[in-house]
Amino acid sequence: MAPTTALLPTPVVRTGDTPARAAGAAQRSTTRTHCPYCSLQCGILLTAGGRPATLEPDPDFPTNRGGLCSKGWTAHELLDHPERLLTPLVRAVPGDRTSPLVPASWEEALDRVTAAITGTQARHGRDAVGVFGGGGLTNEKAYALGKFARVALRTSAIDYNGRFCMSSAAAAMNRVFGVDRGLPFPLADLAAADAIMITGGNPAATMPPAMQHFDAARARGASLVVVDPRRTPTAAAAAAQGVHLAPVPGTDLPLLLGMLHVAVRDGFVDREYVDTRTTGFDAAAAAAAQWWPDRVERTTGVPEGDLRRAVRLMAAASPTRGGAGAIMLSGRGAEQHANGTDTVLAQANLALALGLPGSPGSGFGTVTGQGNGQGGREHGLKADQLPGYRSISDPAARAHVAGVWGVDPDALPGPGRSAYEMIDALGSAGGVRALLLLASNPVVSAPDAERVRRRLAALDHLVVVDFFLSETAALADVVLPTAQWAEEAGTMTNVEGRVILRRRALAPPDGVRDDLELLNALAHRLDLPAGLDADAAFPTEPEAVFTELRRASAGGRADYSGITYERLEAEQGVFWPCPSLEGQDDDGEQHPGTPRLFADAFPTHDGRAQCAVVRYTPRAERTSAGEFPYVLTTGRTMAQYQSGAQTRRVRQLVMTDPDARAELHPDLARRHGVADGDLVRLTTRRGTALFRARVTKDVVTGTVFVPFHWGGMSVANALTDTRLDPVSRMPEFKACAVRLERHDPHDPHGADGADIDSVDLTREPDRHPTTGEAR
Repeated sequence: MAPTTALLPTPVVRTGDTPARAAGAAQRSTTRTHCPYCSLQCGILLTAGGRPATLEPDPDFPTNRGGLCSKGWTAHELLDHPERLLTPLVRAVPGDRTSPLVPASWEEALDRVTAAITGTQARHGRDAVGVFGGGGLTNEKAYALGKFARVALRTSAIDYNGRFCMSSAAAAMNRVFGVDRGLPFPLADLAAADAIMITGGNPAATMPPAMQHFDAARARGASLVVVDPRRTPTAAAAAAQGVHLAPVPGTDLPLLLGMLHVAVRDGFVDREYVDTRTTGFDAAAAAAAQWWPDRVERTTGVPEGDLRRAVRLMAAASPTRGGAGAIMLSGRGAEQHANGTDTVLAQANLALALGLPGSPGSGFGTVTGQGNGQGGREHGLKADQLPGYRSISDPAARAHVAGVWGVDPDALPGPGRSAYEMIDALGSAGGVRALLLLASNPVVSAPDAERVRRRLAALDHLVVVDFFLSETAALADVVLPTAQWAEEAGTMTNVEGRVILRRRALAPPDGVRDDLELLNALAHRLDLPAGLDADAAFPTEPEAVFTELRRASAGGRADYSGITYERLEAEQGVFWPCPSLEGQDDDGEQHPGTPRLFADAFPTHDGRAQCAVVRYTPRAERTSAGEFPYVLTTGRTMAQYQSGAQTRRVRQLVMTDPDARAELHPDLARRHGVADGDLVRLTTRRGTALFRARVTKDVVTGTVFVPFHWGGMSVANALTDTRLDPVSRMPEFKACAVRLERHDPHDPHGADGADIDSVDLTREPDRHPTTGEAR
């Protein structure tokens, strides 16, 4: 099959063959900045001006230390991509989404957006207008967007795609440790550990530069324990020097309860640590007592011997037993479940039993995925939070933030619906009727994607802000082009809680505005609360926004008040919390930031970690012997990222990873007459998708793995379950029941009667022009 980057039939309207840069761009200069993709935020050196930009890794940035993955190496190719949006687009016939998207002036586009906002709120109330953000927005844009929703729109309807990423980890970390920071220690600490355990993560493929820290530990003889139903590159490293535990998808929780059972039974619990630094451990251990190893094996498929070996390796590495340290990490594979919060709580209980959090060279952390998933939730994109990681339901928090914003605390809306709950009610009575969506592509990334498409179609108005015409943008009434990562400044908060400065390297193309300019322009057109000036309330300069963010975060869990652009220019990032000290702004003493948390106490009401009692209930959706006999799980590949709206447009990445592959064990493939490269149709209770088969022993017999980066006919999330974690509201992405069939392209429902090798899986299915349903 010929690789293609064409994603949608709707043409992308451009103003020229290449974006026109600002005058003076012919002078080439090199800017020290950061990769636009994952939460590592690798340091890069970007050279731009005069001809296409080039980049190389920054050898001095401590997180990647000169390493980059294939996505990072090619990130600059997006800046002058021929499919780049360079002008606003609107429907040729207002209100008719069957009419084409056509170029428009900014005035016309903003007039339509403003009319949609004011008209919708006049008819249906403030909460009928919603905002949906993305975990790739800078701290400044996340903060400004949250403020815009609550002050300019005065709506409670705001959330972001980080709800699909880190919400279970965040809920558990707050519950146990009193604070949610992905890694409460620098990533480089991994190199000093004697054992590392990662549950549901594959950094060798998803964050390759991070592996140098794992490899440094292994070079010293450290063991690696990986919990993953697939034999990933990271799991293969564990099999060579440690142990790979491969549970059936959806059974991580009983596996972890069994590990705690073994730790208690075999005398590996650090009783002094537990007695002096935790509360509730004995009750948590009692709940795990029923998970003896043979029961764990029957439930998860993990052999008893491997379970016991993993516990021994982690216990032997703990400082109290003479080891250099042990670190436990949690990833999305363990968390994107309807019991994801409990699974993270069980991991935290095990880490506390071994005395790891706060000990030198040890700890427990969760691996953030998106570039600024951490900062986005800290400063206002979540439905229930205000800047500084404050609860929107806390009167004191509301008073503090309202004081910074210059509004009445009682005028601030309360908590809104979580991301999927907001999406699932779009266009309905009491739901959002007009949606402003930035930096997200839920048609591909949200569960039960066909239902999401229908809910978006039910909206009265959809406004999408993006730099490419994504699958979601193609459904919009108005599409607004925005600046990319190298064309604007701003801060990001990486996987370690390190706040870094992304520097502007070149101007946006003519006709493109950045998100701060957009919010300012809309604020000028809306009826702001009395006494507020649009330019003062919504400045367009990132540093001015960050200065206000510092004030709003002061005293909160995520306190950035002691961080300034000057410090970020001079330092390799600053770890939060970093409160402002007396006299700091007058060249007085500065808070150094907090690279490592929990050394002396936990930020809980009694200074102790709060162990939680967790119990296992089977996954939400069971397999059935006839209709849906297998378990489907999803994940990432090395060359693609998130919904693929960017990476599927980079030629080198498409050549490496041209289409979506469903991984099948050879026994399962033989059972269905499937050969490597054949097309397979996967069907769940929600939908159907087509994939090319990859036959491999890296996945267990009854499990099918698919990547979630593709659109067209290979939308993995057309299959996934929408049931939500009761605490975090995380959907059940990682385990559902599925049926597998070899796909015959010559059948009446096939791909235009084409031969298997010529089927273009990126092609959008034929859809009803009004409802958007596949036909």
